[in-house]
Amino acid sequence: MVVAVESTGFTSRPAAESYVGGVCFKLGPPRLIGAELEWLTHHARSSPDRPDLASIAAALGPHAPKSVAPDSPARPLPAGSLVTVEPGGQIELSSAPHDSAVALCAALAADEGALRALLARRSITAHAHAADSRRTARRLLELPRYRAMEERFEEIGPFGKLMMCNTAAVQVSVDAGAGVADVARRWNLLQAVGPALIAAFACSPRLRGVPPGEWASQRMRTWFELDRSRTIGPPESAGFSADPIADYARWVLDVPLLCVRRDGPRWAAPPGATFADWVDGALDDEIGRRPTPADLDYHLTTVFPAVRAVGHLEVRYFDTQPGDQWRQPIATLEALLASGEAVDEATAIASSTRGRWIDAARYGLADGELRRAAVQLTELAADLASDRDLAAGLGAASARCRRAENPMGERS
Repeated sequence: MVVAVESTGFTSRPAAESYVGGVCFKLGPPRLIGAELEWLTHHARSSPDRPDLASIAAALGPHAPKSVAPDSPARPLPAGSLVTVEPGGQIELSSAPHDSAVALCAALAADEGALRALLARRSITAHAHAADSRRTARRLLELPRYRAMEERFEEIGPFGKLMMCNTAAVQVSVDAGAGVADVARRWNLLQAVGPALIAAFACSPRLRGVPPGEWASQRMRTWFELDRSRTIGPPESAGFSADPIADYARWVLDVPLLCVRRDGPRWAAPPGATFADWVDGALDDEIGRRPTPADLDYHLTTVFPAVRAVGHLEVRYFDTQPGDQWRQPIATLEALLASGEAVDEATAIASSTRGRWIDAARYGLADGELRRAAVQLTELAADLASDRDLAAGLGAASARCRRAENPMGERS
């Protein structure tokens, strides 16, 4: 049977790549920083103690996201952060962008306090653990996206469900850069320092349900193992990329489709098919149309590299930190990106550990080369920090790394 193909979609790969470059890298003088903080949640009145969605929605009231309360106005908290709920009931704060780490941390601290007060009304507490060491992974959100993700990842192993339901992270977002050369410098810095900073802030050695193996960051292990085609990132990430905009666009189109949005609850994608296949017409009979910009926008949300381009650059490699230590990853990146000289010095420090993503998640600070880079990068960040309190926190982080202790004070 011949299926009609819509004429409004992409019909050439160059057009799709150009679109990706435009939406994923917004150019302009870099000045803003934002962050997302995630916590595992516990409900004192339920058994097992994972809170149900109704309790979360009731606790959050007008701040509840539409994923748990479709009629909610989803208002930001007083300092501007939006609340979201992850598939396993984790709570996330997504900040507004700020012009400094100091302002960002102050806003997040205020909204964390407001969030905890809201949750306490329904006997829900938020725990700063990057991985759940006690509970079996269980998905609460029944949205088609998460159903498709779980089904796809279960074909590979248990890591996808564990990541979705039983892990939590700190994510830091920074502007992409003023132009192609500036983007390349900032992109390459974030890639270069990634393994050493994974080691510096890894604090999830225990995760219930994970296959045997000692890892400093079981959370990052789940990301690297769930589907490497969409989590390891462009091949150029291991080296120097002169044009990350073009490299990222090429990579995105060759990532297999995770799901295709349709009417109804099932969004399964043709197995093994990439977005480029869809553009080229190889899926005309199965899907019945070429992909539109909205389809590509959605596909972009289903790739999970350690640094993701979403208009700005989203750094995804930090474990949730104990207590208020989430300030340290934020302050680290602000300091290392503060000037061209800082970027060059940090990139040089990290040159020996660049590309060692999996080693960093597995060995953390127990690896001498990664530990040396972690110490030097956090020392440099402490020296460059514009705020005395943030500098003191980074100094403490550097001393901890020198002792080969993770953020929980445990020896690697």
